[in-house]
Amino acid sequence: MKPLSGSQFQTEESDIRSILKPRAASAHKGDFGHALFIGGSYGKMGAAILATRACLRTGVGLLTAFIPSCGNQIMQTAVPEAMCISLYGSSICRRIGHLYASNHPDSTGKYISEINEDLSKYNAVGVGPGLGLNTATVHAIHNMLNSAHRPMVIDADALNIISANPEMLPAIPENSILTPHAKEFERLSGVPCTDRQQQTESAAAFAVKHNIFVVLKGANTVIACPNGDRYINPTGNPYMATAGSGDVLCGIILSLLAQGYTPLQSALAGVFLHGRAGDLAAAERTPLIASDIVECIKFTTA
Repeated sequence: MKPLSGSQFQTEESDIRSILKPRAASAHKGDFGHALFIGGSYGKMGAAILATRACLRTGVGLLTAFIPSCGNQIMQTAVPEAMCISLYGSSICRRIGHLYASNHPDSTGKYISEINEDLSKYNAVGVGPGLGLNTATVHAIHNMLNSAHRPMVIDADALNIISANPEMLPAIPENSILTPHAKEFERLSGVPCTDRQQQTESAAAFAVKHNIFVVLKGANTVIACPNGDRYINPTGNPYMATAGSGDVLCGIILSLLAQGYTPLQSALAGVFLHGRAGDLAAAERTPLIASDIVECIKFTTA
């Protein structure tokens, strides 16, 4: 790490090289974790697709997507590698190929209204992209946080739900990774997004107070840590300022966390690889769309 000032550092490529572990020749998918992604709603399934594709592209062994039934066919078509648990009519349906098993009541297929999945079965859980802000979804997220006992990746509408319901903050598992952009952090903390330095200081204090990691997205993304340290990421470019780019980052970090990297390693390497993918994509074409970033994810810094 390159020291900048006090507890602030700049991440360097050598740091990421030292984090990423090579794969053994005898490796199989069970060696690389099982991630659970929770998100999507009617009209917002694209965010869920971007996050799940990025998660898989970053090397997770298995991925299950918990989505509303309106997105089941979309997800199974766009991301055939993902397994789906979808809210469908009056039941939750698990679909793996043509096998269905249903349980639990639900009233709609357009948004997630309950999450009765056993989170302990998964190596990591990510939640937020495309989730929506329906009242039933808010209750589902609240209940899920109360039942979670390991670090999670929390992004997008899950952050907006927590911002509107600050009583949920204490329920966030310690060492979880929150990935707000400037406006989302403004809603979460009340600190205006017009002053980047002020937001950076606030993100650091927020991370310490709640014992979590805050990935404050933007130019030179900042990773604020529970111990007060801050890391500035050097990769990325302005063409990554496009819809869906943050959903891609959520998927990358979720993948690393599920593979057994620590929350700090997952945040540092995830942000670096996300920016590097954006740089590789921008070298081929500009402007970028988020799918371009997914296609340029490389699980190395080379």
